[in-house]
Amino acid sequence: MRKRNKFKHVVYLVLALVMLLYALPELSWAGSTPVFVFGAVWVAFALLVIAAHLHFILGVDEEKQKRLEAVRKAKLDMWQGKWSEEGRAAQRL
Repeated sequence: MRKRNKFKHVVYLVLALVMLLYALPELSWAGSTPVFVFGAVWVAFALLVIAAHLHFILGVDEEKQKRLEAVRKAKLDMWQGKWSEEGRAAQRL
């Protein structure tokens, strides 16, 4: 499942790069007209999309996910221990 998910991000990354490379020569970079502002904002959003897909493909968050999962497991173990202690205390009464 993970490989298919990464494949999807690779496809989207390539599409975003192709779209950016196709549009760059067509954008007007003269002056501070609304056309220039639109082009600059459009390029910024395209680069943001590309960066997001690269971030996911490179797996920057995988180590963070593993650490969070370890914390979740430790909390679950702590709660289970607390519940079992409360159960034993209730049985003694």
